[in-house]
Amino acid sequence: MQRREFITLLGGVATAWPFAALAQQADRVRRIGVFMNLAANDPEASKEMAAFLGGLQELGWIRGGNLQIEYRWGAGDSKLYPRYAAELVALAPDIMLASGGTTVGALQQATSTVPIVFVNVTDPVNRGLVSSLARPGGNASGFIQFEYSLSGKWLELLKQIAPGVTLAAVIRDPSEFSGVGQFAAIQTVAQSLGVEVNPVDARAAGEIERTVTAFARGSNSGLIVTASGAAAGHRKLIITLAARYRLPAVYSYRFDVADGGLISYGPDVVDQFRRAAGYVDRILKGEKPADLPVQAPTKYQLVINLKTAKALGLDIPQTILSRADEVIE
Repeated sequence: MQRREFITLLGGVATAWPFAALAQQADRVRRIGVFMNLAANDPEASKEMAAFLGGLQELGWIRGGNLQIEYRWGAGDSKLYPRYAAELVALAPDIMLASGGTTVGALQQATSTVPIVFVNVTDPVNRGLVSSLARPGGNASGFIQFEYSLSGKWLELLKQIAPGVTLAAVIRDPSEFSGVGQFAAIQTVAQSLGVEVNPVDARAAGEIERTVTAFARGSNSGLIVTASGAAAGHRKLIITLAARYRLPAVYSYRFDVADGGLISYGPDVVDQFRRAAGYVDRILKGEKPADLPVQAPTKYQLVINLKTAKALGLDIPQTILSRADEVIE
């Protein structure tokens, strides 16, 4: 072979090799482990997963094509989380998506190397999930659901829609790090609003029903339902109890009001799952969660159910109605 022909051939091989390698990488099936704190048959979980999968598809990731997904469903039972986390990690996924701080904590106990993208996490720094919001520094990053100060606004909202309320039961999960923080933020504003607040544990259905039933015997009472996997999982029971005992109640999420709750103020959870797809894409393409800043919500929603308000005999002030992002009639 002549020297010139050899150099030309070598140049052709050098040019073709990166394209061949990229094509091989693109064709490789990647595995995602998804750990949800809701039940598999929860309609809200279906919406969240549809948003996540839709976001991935827009970025070229197709389930059943170049993407395989394994699920675990916590259904608000944090006692099962360590087992489910270990099962997911044992499947050797390329990356994991986790909803809720307790699920992330369980996953980080099981692995310090598999990347994790999280959604719906409150205060990830103080609960030890990341080093800082700007530079997470470990194997996890994602999207916080809100600052604790938002919890105080739920009590303010309760007083605005039901000025006579002087006693509020705060449904929270004490086993979750954020349950303590949310209740503390509500306590901070309670005295100035003239409201006494009492915690109600949300870990088991029987516990919720007994406590709310006893609480409802008092007068001038209302409910605040903080954000937790347990409260979300038991939301239909909580909404039923609020209706049964005619308790005005403020919730954390839109889906509570869509299911018959009175009013909610909180982040657009479905939007967080859509945004999480972007972080998953970036990590699968070589970026590290340690270098991706934790992001705050970009959308908050005030949602009101007028049918429920009417059943409770409440007239929602026009000032609140005018601020609502959605009114369900």
